[in-house]
Amino acid sequence: MQIETQELTTCEVAPDGCAISLGFVDGKGEPATIRLSINQVGALVMTLPGLISKALQTRFGDQSLRYAYPLDSWVLEQSTDPSQGMMTLKTSDGFSVCFSIPRAQQSELGEALVAQPATPVRVRAN
Repeated sequence: MQIETQELTTCEVAPDGCAISLGFVDGKGEPATIRLSINQVGALVMTLPGLISKALQTRFGDQSLRYAYPLDSWVLEQSTDPSQGMMTLKTSDGFSVCFSIPRAQQSELGEALVAQPATPVRVRAN
């Protein structure tokens, strides 16, 4: 079954926290809801950024395009695992992603952020 949507209307967490419901208006103008388990939502979240980039690349015929989120703030924290840190990146509209980072990778990231680019960078507007 393929469902065409007109509009996303609601996003809710189930009372027990085990699922998320997405409400929308279907192609016929009727309200509908899809309920996804936390595991399904996690898989979807991991898949969507790649799908958005692939759609842009296909639409504009440019394999270098990516959908970029403007960074507003970031937070570094210590994980309960001493060998891992956590970095949360946030946008001004409330989107955020938290990554766990092994200690060695934290150092590599810091060095990469302060290093001068080896090749000229092509600047693209969002």
